[in-house]
Amino acid sequence: MKFIRICRGVEKKVGNGGEDAVSWVRERLGFAPDEAQARLLGSRSSRGILNCTRQWGKSTIAAAKAVHQAMTAAGSLSLVVSPSARQSGEFLRKAEEFVMRLGMRPKGDGENTLSVAFPNGSRIVGLPGNEATVRGFSAVALLLVDEASRVSDTLYQAIRPMLAVSRGALWLMSTPNGPRGFFYETWMKGGAEWTRVRVPATECPRIGAEHLEEERVWLGDRAFRREYLCEFVAMEGAVFDRAMVEQAVRYDFKPLEFR
Repeated sequence: MKFIRICRGVEKKVGNGGEDAVSWVRERLGFAPDEAQARLLGSRSSRGILNCTRQWGKSTIAAAKAVHQAMTAAGSLSLVVSPSARQSGEFLRKAEEFVMRLGMRPKGDGENTLSVAFPNGSRIVGLPGNEATVRGFSAVALLLVDEASRVSDTLYQAIRPMLAVSRGALWLMSTPNGPRGFFYETWMKGGAEWTRVRVPATECPRIGAEHLEEERVWLGDRAFRREYLCEFVAMEGAVFDRAMVEQAVRYDFKPLEFR
């Protein structure tokens, strides 16, 4: 299992050349990522899952990653999938801001409402959380799933085949939303091919201890642990915690036979 403990300075290398992406973003986009964000930008993993606190900047980093992909790989297609068109639109706006820093005027591809086309033939396209409207894309170089814990399993199943031929990179990004769905299952059981990145608020330099204490009191224990500590705790109102249920199930017994 590949795991990156971002803010503690412990990271397993997943490839070479990541420093180039970080330098490119700093020099060309004028964006200075912190240590944690730089390590994420520099990852060369083709399968990644980011489990981070609210307000860490995951959409900004993902937008920078998509613009870097578009500018350095001519004719490439990057897709971002979010639970709603509004959220995909916010992601595209971040990408457009970076494009303007490159001295270019953002323009669409003429086919998709949420899109940015580049002079070298590359595109970034934002898709809403609707399984019926996302089909038809192929040769995807970079597939980003934003707020993945709130994207339906049905939609996730519909977008994965887009990488079948291209073998493009897939990154899931989210704050936990309980022990359920593909985001949780991938984090817990995704296998060694997934690079896992966890950034709780206590390790984010932009979130102060005073604010966290206020949020802990206001939100309550469970919500605070989900939103800020990146824990897959059960939702409010759940009768049993999933971990307790899984621990209670046994498979090492011989089934009863009825005659």
